Amino acid sequence: MKATIITIGDEILIGQIVDTNSAFIAKSLDKIGVEISEMISISDDKKQILNTFTELQNKVDVVIVTGGLGPTKDDVTKKTFCDYFDDELVVNPEVLEHVTQLIEGFYKRPITQMNKDQALVPSTCTILHNQVGTAPGMWMKKENTVFISLPGVPYEMKYLVEEEIIPKIVHEYKRPYIIHKTILTYGQGESLVAERIENWENNLPDFIKLAYLPNPGRVRLRLTARGTDKEELEKAIEDNVESLDAIIHDIIVGYDENETLETVIGKLLSKENKTISTAESCTGGRIASLLSAVPGSSGYFKGSVVSYATEAKVNVLGVSQDLIDQYSVVSAQVALAMALSVKEMLKTDYAIATTGNAGPSKGDSDAEIGTVFIALATPNEVIVEEFNFGQPREKVIDRATIKSLEILQKEILKIVR
Repeated sequence: MKATIITIGDEILIGQIVDTNSAFIAKSLDKIGVEISEMISISDDKKQILNTFTELQNKVDVVIVTGGLGPTKDDVTKKTFCDYFDDELVVNPEVLEHVTQLIEGFYKRPITQMNKDQALVPSTCTILHNQVGTAPGMWMKKENTVFISLPGVPYEMKYLVEEEIIPKIVHEYKRPYIIHKTILTYGQGESLVAERIENWENNLPDFIKLAYLPNPGRVRLRLTARGTDKEELEKAIEDNVESLDAIIHDIIVGYDENETLETVIGKLLSKENKTISTAESCTGGRIASLLSAVPGSSGYFKGSVVSYATEAKVNVLGVSQDLIDQYSVVSAQVALAMALSVKEMLKTDYAIATTGNAGPSKGDSDAEIGTVFIALATPNEVIVEEFNFGQPREKVIDRATIKSLEILQKEILKIVR
């Protein structure tokens, strides 16, 4: 079963907003075995929409459209659906009642004609009731293709996908199973990981595909199995993950799409009843942001000092000006002092510190651009490592952030094991 996702809106095409709807819909369909053949963004233009519908007719089983269902004149999706299906707009009493209750009952204001027009839908469509907004979803079939129209507002779209579309597709269509497994690796690049697992990859069954999903400092390996026997697929995935673990166990940190390195660290700290703090310069609070974004992080993350300027390192963290003058603000000695200071200040078991030249200029240090020192104070020792992450600036910050978390995770595991 194949689907195409269409987003309608000039604001997407000019980059004014980012299309997050397509990603959510794709993930939701993938979970029930629907394969996404393509994602398309088009303008609020009737001719463009009609041409796209015609091209997709009978090529895919489902076309899901988001956007263009608002009450204003530039929202043309409903009228275009009528043209494509040779239909007409009629008032749906149930939708009108819902819109009236929402506007007059919840928002406590008189309903306008523009609000009432939200209840206009093609006469032959199946209504997808939108309990969290005024624009209903529409389900219409022509020959072998179902066309589904959803509002572009993300929370309204999500409600309709979860409560209306997914149950309806599951009930009406027979679909294959699609099983995914994501393996999270840190510390080695895509090409090196690929070399290490080349023989393993070459021996994967035909129904299992491997995808490399690289990011700065990490590579996600996603296994995808497709077939009709769910238990067979799950067993094959499990067996191949086990054999993969035997090859690259040293760089695997997790086995879940959502199990990021900061999540893994959070679990380790919680299990060991340990705490962490950060003192960040060149990373500008990025490490603290990742750590604190994990639900439950208040149990182990105590806080951060973003000592971006040299004077902040001196006046807030208490780093000696003489130390800075002697070794430079971008140095192993200053990174070490920052880590020890924030560890003492916030009374934590671990503390990470970063100082470096992210660029584009050198700032208060003559250290080469891209140079970063990362210090980690543990319950037993303090370690400092020097790196050069090159350029551009964003790459330096990203890689320094990920490397800091990687160092932290490895040191925690030393004590745990």
